[in-house]
Amino acid sequence: MRKLIFLIVIIILLGGCNVNSSSNNNYDKKIITKAKNTVESYLVNNYQHINEIKFSDDTNDPMGGLMINGTINNEVSFSASVDPEKFVVKSLGTDDGFPPKKEECEGKVCDY
Repeated sequence: MRKLIFLIVIIILLGGCNVNSSSNNNYDKKIITKAKNTVESYLVNNYQHINEIKFSDDTNDPMGGLMINGTINNEVSFSASVDPEKFVVKSLGTDDGFPPKKEECEGKVCDY
C-alpha cells in the first residue's frame, strides 16, 4: 500500500513539473511582427544613432512572456520584453556600447 501511495505522489509531482515547464511562448507571426514594430519604434524614438535594427527569430522569454531580441547597427545586442496585449516595451536589456538615450528622453520614455 505504501508503494502505491509513493508511486501516485511521484506521478503527480512529475506531472506538475511537466505542466510548469511547458512554454507559453506560442505567439503567432502577426503578434511577433507587431511586437518587433513596437520595439523598432521604441528604439528609434528613444535612442541616438540607431541606423539599423536586425531582429533574431528567438522570442523565448523564460518567464513566459514575449521577448524580442536583436542587434543595433550590426554591433550591439539587445533584448526587449514586450506586453503582447498592449504592445508596449516593458523592459530593455542591452550590451555594453548600446547607443545613448536621446537628451529629450532622459528620465522618461518618449512616445513611440
